[in-house]
Amino acid sequence: MKVQGKVFKFGNDVNTDVIIPARYLNTTSHQELAAHCMEDIDPDFIKKVQAGDIIVAGDNFGCGSSREHAPIAIKASGVSLVIANSFARIFYRNSINIGLPILECPEAVAAIAEGDTVSCDLGEGVICDLTTGKSFKAEPFPEFIQKIIADGGLMKHLTKD
Repeated sequence: MKVQGKVFKFGNDVNTDVIIPARYLNTTSHQELAAHCMEDIDPDFIKKVQAGDIIVAGDNFGCGSSREHAPIAIKASGVSLVIANSFARIFYRNSINIGLPILECPEAVAAIAEGDTVSCDLGEGVICDLTTGKSFKAEPFPEFIQKIIADGGLMKHLTKD
């Protein structure tokens, strides 16, 4: 699976309360969650993000509460991939469970800038910054996890024909 999009870059310790503020957790609508994605860190994020875009962030992305709402909001906003130095453990697992592709690659995070256009071959873990021409190698998920993500998450994977 390949993805490509414009980069939105964030720093370290972006927590789930910033990804989707708690005041919006009274809904199960993915589109309603998406409408408020990242608004406490970038109020215009949802107005700027387009299908396929990519989030690049520092250390410990998704720290904080264990809410599944955070990766759901990101995915529903149109983001196709999150690249970070590292992910909080529960966010990492929740992302797989809901089918949000994520990759850890500190070299890419250090080199990629806000607004760059990036493509990624998720199966190979190859990240290309099309703006600068630089390429990076992340450790891809094992094939069985790639299949879960490609199927749209764990529940869709388990109930697939």
